Amino acid sequence: MKQLGNLAVVCAKKKDVLLQIHNGVVSVHYGAGPTRETATAKWDDDAAISAIVYELNFGKGAEQRKEREAA
Repeated sequence: MKQLGNLAVVCAKKKDVLLQIHNGVVSVHYGAGPTRETATAKWDDDAAISAIVYELNFGKGAEQRKEREAA
């Protein structure tokens, strides 16, 4: 469950990210327009949540943010 807290902190720091938790499933929506992405995981799946955190910080989510800031 500790990774869920890390995910919440990462999402709170980003303007283009929506974190939802419903029926034991975590959904993270990031990006805008047609390039909007969604990642999901069970609330207690630390490995999957860590992968989402990585994606937001260093993967496609970070790339989309850099492109929008450059425009």
